[in-house]
Amino acid sequence: MLRGNQTHITEFVLLGLTSDPKKQVWLFAIFLTMYLISVAGNSVIIAAIRGDVRLHTPMYFFLSNLSLVDICYTTVIVPRMLANMVRKSKKIPFAQCLTQMYFFLAFGINDSFLLAAMAIDRYVAICKPLHYTTTMNPRRCLLLLIASWVGSYFHTLAYTILTARLSFCGPNIIHHFFCDVQPLLMLSCSDTSVNELLVLTEGSLVIMSSLICIIVSYIYITCAVLRVPSRRGRYKVFSTCGSHFTVVILFYGSILYVYLRPLSMYSVVKDRVATVMYTVVTPMLNPFIYSLRNKDMKRALGKLRDRIHS
Repeated sequence: MLRGNQTHITEFVLLGLTSDPKKQVWLFAIFLTMYLISVAGNSVIIAAIRGDVRLHTPMYFFLSNLSLVDICYTTVIVPRMLANMVRKSKKIPFAQCLTQMYFFLAFGINDSFLLAAMAIDRYVAICKPLHYTTTMNPRRCLLLLIASWVGSYFHTLAYTILTARLSFCGPNIIHHFFCDVQPLLMLSCSDTSVNELLVLTEGSLVIMSSLICIIVSYIYITCAVLRVPSRRGRYKVFSTCGSHFTVVILFYGSILYVYLRPLSMYSVVKDRVATVMYTVVTPMLNPFIYSLRNKDMKRALGKLRDRIHS
């Protein structure tokens, strides 16, 4: 399509992580393995929680939904990336690119909301144990879950609509392995100041509000734990939060590095490495983080294994 002397792009080319065929072979094997581990591990977590009545609590309710979101999160990105590694054509139509960006952002924001909900659950359980049953009742947990899903999808819609209104006149090569916000903005021949402002203000507000909620919750939790007289008691309370805190650091560390900076500071290589962390590595590690040091999860996984073998 032509407008004046400008050719409007209808498809993009995803360069991926490398153009070296030899490197692509072992990268394909690595990412396929990581993807399969992520899907299998998170599926096992969901099955174990659903199969053990003693895990039908708010904490594990949010954990099972986090595992579901992690499966969707990686599935939006990794299969397309793997397909591009084994075929010559790495083109992606503009509509598919926007769709991938939309669901990637929606699932990512949903992840942050669920991590905040889990932090609130731990705060109530540790700081207000006598009110835990009434505060974190099934109805309230369901409302928090619905809010996280609906809020993330409506929030992401604004980014997608604004990006769809941009003009792309060439080049059409995306130096990334999926359609992310910054690489697309860098290719646009339109004024992207509104898009950048939205990312740095409203986008930062959404991400930071979840992070602040988590930080405040852990400040109260730490104060409550320090009042526990015995060292063993403090360790026992802290151990219930250790897995969640580890996931928060992995997820938010790379997210903040990539998105809460001006577009002029975007670095192709460094940002791709950071993006791999929260799109592939963290969802793969989550099942191990939440199960290795959790006695309840180990018991549930053992029961699941016994049911499969019986």
